[in-house]
Amino acid sequence: MAKMMNDMAVRPTGDVNRDFVEMMIPHHQGAIDMAQTYLRYGGNEQLKRIAQEIIVDQQQEIAAMRLALGDPLPPSDPAPTQIPPQNPASSGTGMSMMPAMDPNMKMGN
Repeated sequence: MAKMMNDMAVRPTGDVNRDFVEMMIPHHQGAIDMAQTYLRYGGNEQLKRIAQEIIVDQQQEIAAMRLALGDPLPPSDPAPTQIPPQNPASSGTGMSMMPAMDPNMKMGN
């Protein structure tokens, strides 16, 4: 919350459009951060769904505000609710999570 409030304290530039967006983006990012925290630590499934919706909605609004000003969009990050795939080389086990394929098994229909 403190980071969000600090980031919203924008020095006015005289461009009301830019000032609005520069204050709103940290506000929306604060909502995203709170929702991500809830997804990590919360236990209520209904609230988790709401948190996921908040993340998507707020990210879309941030993108729309940037585009309205003609600003470029930052590179996309994976959705915070996705679990990154395990890299067998970095997991230390050296084993794949995929089942072994039978060389005699036919593919297709």
